[in-house]
Amino acid sequence: MDLFKKFFKGDKIIWIVFLLLCLISVIEVFSASSTLTYKSGDHWAPITNHLKLLLGGSFVVWLIHLLPCKTFKLGVVLLGVGWLLLIVVLGMSAVNGASRWIDLGAFQFQPSEIAKMGNIFVVAKILSLHQSEEAGADKNALKWILLLTLPTFLLIGVENLSTAVLLVASIYLMMFVGRIPMRQLLLLTGVGIGCLVLALATVKLVPGPTWNAIGLHRMETWQNRMGTHFDTAAIPPEKFDTDKDGQIAHANIAIATSHILGKGPGNSVQRDFLSQAFSDFIYAIIIEELGLVGGAFVALLYIILLMRIGKIARKCDKPFYAFLVMGIGILLVTQAMFNMLVAVGIMPVTGQPLPLISKGGTSTVINCAYIGILLSISRHVQELQAEEEAQQALLTAPETVAEALQEPAAVPVLSEDEQEKQ
Repeated sequence: MDLFKKFFKGDKIIWIVFLLLCLISVIEVFSASSTLTYKSGDHWAPITNHLKLLLGGSFVVWLIHLLPCKTFKLGVVLLGVGWLLLIVVLGMSAVNGASRWIDLGAFQFQPSEIAKMGNIFVVAKILSLHQSEEAGADKNALKWILLLTLPTFLLIGVENLSTAVLLVASIYLMMFVGRIPMRQLLLLTGVGIGCLVLALATVKLVPGPTWNAIGLHRMETWQNRMGTHFDTAAIPPEKFDTDKDGQIAHANIAIATSHILGKGPGNSVQRDFLSQAFSDFIYAIIIEELGLVGGAFVALLYIILLMRIGKIARKCDKPFYAFLVMGIGILLVTQAMFNMLVAVGIMPVTGQPLPLISKGGTSTVINCAYIGILLSISRHVQELQAEEEAQQALLTAPETVAEALQEPAAVPVLSEDEQEKQ
């Protein structure tokens, strides 16, 4: 037990949640990777690669959780690096219909993940610099946050609108937690709703060929997704196109046939028909195999993670650490919520993986880095508590000694025989 405490520091509940999510990931990715198995001809290759990635990510968690918290102040540099890489990736060839990856030969990575992380660091720094204990954030905080978030949103949104929306939603919640003046937040909310309505109307009304002509081919993809999601017309079963709407259809079938306890790990049927069963729609596979109980348990793990993060944030001695852990928690849980809502058909298809569970490359490593940061700051909080307890013990020690000296010494009572002997 002492060896475990020595090598694995920080919040124990976060460690447990992380390990449980990794365990679920190994089981469900192995089960959901049947399409990759068919393509590669190697039954073990998909899960072997995923295990290597999780082991590498776990090492990242362990390494980062040992870093001193002051190191994270350098994270603001990642925003500039992310912007530069996003500009570079726009000039690269498209993969799966979008330019999102930089290919270095040995591996690929998504610059959007680095930009997201950098933006969380920057917003946490701005909120901490413009924070007062009585009034919260001052009026200038919102100006700087918008100035540094808008370029990130535009650079990511050109090829990956759902990731850009996820980032904006997370930063909006960070501003709420950071006590941005309510008047500014309400004004921003009104402007945001107006822009959203205008954007949806534009995407819906502008013909697809027009978007392609100006180089925004992803808008046509969103046009089709919106049309499919919001179309309430009843379609007879014999006319339903499972090829055109295959992912949505088979995800619905997976959930509808799951029941309470599911079909059991490895017994999914719809994994063979869902092209992204191991990534975007892995939550549907989890429900199919583990039932509603398993789906609820996975959702509960993210809720527990957010609750522990809130507890850590309240005990932080510096605002930057508090806002950073809350920003990371909000980002992870919001992304998980996006994935789950898509899988159950409440939201249009967005292409967001389930954090720490879905098969992935850059996203898995970055999410592990997030967990490492959370554990590092929780370790810092625990050390502060230990120091406070030690100081409190030193302060109360003289009082304890004085009380002991003031108490009369106990005099032994002798019997008559013992008194005669003396």
